[in-house]
Amino acid sequence: MTRHWSPLALVYLGLAIAGLVGTWWFNALAIIQLRDFIGDLTASGPAVSSITVDLLVVAVAGSVFLIVEARRLGMRFGWLYVAASGITAFAFTFPLFLAMRQRRMNQLAAASE
Repeated sequence: MTRHWSPLALVYLGLAIAGLVGTWWFNALAIIQLRDFIGDLTASGPAVSSITVDLLVVAVAGSVFLIVEARRLGMRFGWLYVAASGITAFAFTFPLFLAMRQRRMNQLAAASE
């Protein structure tokens, strides 16, 4: 069974564990402190930290996927999507990458016919 765990799979697994521990640490802290989780979203507190960890882990995992998938499909400048997310937002660059990825996959499928 361990032979199916590639280095990339282990990176994603590590990020999943970091996401679980990081978010639930702050969620548990909010519960212990009897915080208003929704109210803290507009002010400050463990809820904001939980969401920050959540989004950070998703952005890192998405960036790893983006770079690996771009290389796999022969898409040039895959790293540029990650770099551009620092200027714009990952919420913009990741869906943009997915659109360009689909375009590339359609292009490869048409070329193989």
